[in-house]
Amino acid sequence: MATLLMRLAGPMQSWGTTSRFDERDTQLEPSKSGVLGLICAALGRDRAEPVADLAALRMAVRVDREGIPMRDYHTATGVVASSGKADANRTVVSQRYYLSDAVFLVALEGERELLAQVHNALRTPHWPLCLGRKSFAPSCPVFMPDGLRDGGLLDVLGSVALLTEQDGSENTPKRRVVIEDAEEGTVRVDQPIAPFSERRFGPRFVKTFDLKLEVGNVPDTTDA
Repeated sequence: MATLLMRLAGPMQSWGTTSRFDERDTQLEPSKSGVLGLICAALGRDRAEPVADLAALRMAVRVDREGIPMRDYHTATGVVASSGKADANRTVVSQRYYLSDAVFLVALEGERELLAQVHNALRTPHWPLCLGRKSFAPSCPVFMPDGLRDGGLLDVLGSVALLTEQDGSENTPKRRVVIEDAEEGTVRVDQPIAPFSERRFGPRFVKTFDLKLEVGNVPDTTDA
């Protein structure tokens, strides 16, 4: 069993799981569907291709810096009406939520061979990577040179240095972790059950708790 680490940091991120029509939500941490969509972009997988192998990976997120929830107000004109024609006089109002200045350490657990393929793809992605929306680019590489490690999710997450500056009052740093569980927890409807072109997602369980870290220094964020 191996674990692959990914660094998701940027001025804006959005990880919606219940978005409908004119309101686009975001969770407080990356959704599994969003993370796997990013991986598919790195691998060059078309939206119509199967994702069952990636969906079988177990995911956890360490929140190194909580994002600030923000809202954008959007209007669009010339929207296609029910008749199928664009109406120049029709204006649609939408509200889009996102996280500002969040930093996450995402971990995926599974077979080493598959994770190695993903790790290599993140180094040289086939398509540009984004943090939930195409306009939300990462502020530093998602790829981590030492991101592929042996061991389970919690052992690896606890041994990796913080991706942000440590608060001087923290003798032993702790960070919030959201980890996938097979049997119980809070339900998140972000588990892909079909190719992304079909937009079908099922439920999964997650548990949230504070994880004590073994190290608190800030690592080198250069893409070695």
